[in-house]
Amino acid sequence: MPLPRLIITGSSGFIGKRLLDGLKDRYEVVGLARRSQSRCGAPRHDNISWVQTDVGDRESVAAAFRMIRETGGADYVIHLAAHYDFTGEDHPEYERTNVEGLRHVLDECRNLDLQRFIFTSSVAACRFPAPGTRLDESSPPDGGHVYARSKRLGEEMLAEYRDEVPSAIVRLAAVFSDWCEYTPLHVFIETWLSKAWNSRILGGRGASAIPYLHARELTPFFSRVIRHHQRIASAQVVIGSPNHTVSHLELYRLVHRYAGLDNRTPILMPAPLARVGVWGRDLMGRLLGRRPFERPWMVEYIDESLEVDASRSHALLDWQPRARLFMDRRMAFLIEHRKTDPLEWAQRNEAVQKRVRLRPNLRVHRLLEAHQEEIRRRVLAELLAGRADEGGRFRATKQVSPQVLEWRFTVAWRHILNSVRAQERGLFLGYCRDFASTRFAEGVPVVEILGVLRLIERTAVAVVREDPDAAGLEAALYAHLTMTIEFGCDQVIEVYEDLSGEEIADEGRPTSVPV
Repeated sequence: MPLPRLIITGSSGFIGKRLLDGLKDRYEVVGLARRSQSRCGAPRHDNISWVQTDVGDRESVAAAFRMIRETGGADYVIHLAAHYDFTGEDHPEYERTNVEGLRHVLDECRNLDLQRFIFTSSVAACRFPAPGTRLDESSPPDGGHVYARSKRLGEEMLAEYRDEVPSAIVRLAAVFSDWCEYTPLHVFIETWLSKAWNSRILGGRGASAIPYLHARELTPFFSRVIRHHQRIASAQVVIGSPNHTVSHLELYRLVHRYAGLDNRTPILMPAPLARVGVWGRDLMGRLLGRRPFERPWMVEYIDESLEVDASRSHALLDWQPRARLFMDRRMAFLIEHRKTDPLEWAQRNEAVQKRVRLRPNLRVHRLLEAHQEEIRRRVLAELLAGRADEGGRFRATKQVSPQVLEWRFTVAWRHILNSVRAQERGLFLGYCRDFASTRFAEGVPVVEILGVLRLIERTAVAVVREDPDAAGLEAALYAHLTMTIEFGCDQVIEVYEDLSGEEIADEGRPTSVPV
């Protein structure tokens, strides 16, 4: 029998990509997102189709859903597409994406005969409960900050479509992974493990607390929402969260315990002083043009605890968050990943923030990774064409099989990617020296090795520049890709000069830096 069809809006995001991967074997999934499938690193599978769509643009949404209707319609929608940030400012995208974007999608869903439209909200849409009480499924979305207001408008909008689009409202806890990937927590960890003046300071009593949900719980949770959708009344709230919070003080102690720094005791700053400090730092940041992560809107949550009782949702869905995936059990894995693979840690955590905040080398790395198959194809095609006759530029490779050429490209490419990602060229330069020594012994002319390296650089730059996401990255491409390969070429020349005892003239070096 054909698989049920599921639409996931916001498929390029942190949660969306995980649901694509987790649900692809049980559903025919249509991913909708602003970015392309390759650029965002979303999984590929025979059961996944991708439609690049901006939910804030009515015509774009209409075209996407017209295609969906023409190819069989859909049974379920998980609506994840939303704007959020931690500035506390009323960004236009809250209205455009979170409110108008939702309306565009709901308008199109009226003609799909859906079994269920699942709207993803957040426990943070609700006001923090009074001490000694907990949020539950009946709590109103009455939070005061701009993100909460946009989610309240979204939840209210579902009632307008109740008769045409049966829905469910999912309020999630703060979602994290073993690589962190939750911005406030990442900021805490980096600050607490730094040598900064504020590395030991906690606001108030350190009692600020929220619930956390591990990313591995997303697929089981949403699977149960879909499976048991008939148990859920239209526009009913279900909560995806453990009945468990972790305070800043607890987090601080866990971070230092697993980092081997148990002796670093926190300094608890009284809430009034902490508020003054946050306001003062923000004012200074405004003057200097570099505002800190902590913003004035956050001070009202000092020592507030977002306690949750999701027991009714757990029973309704026959689902229970696993204790081994609670934050206090997983912090050891977060700190271990930070310690053993700091580059992956940094890249993942920068990627979940606004993309414009990615360091230029990581943006270049992402583009090179996304387009590596096209780069490989073009490079190998030119190599094979260039050795086709005796006058070919790469005739020394004539005895090398295409499979070996592809393998050699793959090895060189991995070294290039690692150099761009880490901003450390040492491994690539070592590879070039070793490769040059071997090829010299085989009698390969130095000009051919330099030609291959520069072919890779030239092709990679050409392919990446075809991507709209590369706009403004010309100087970064030169600094992190072109110059990395040029340093490699210099090592090749040096090896050949040392082994041959002859000076080598090189006319292929770039002479100007792009402006």
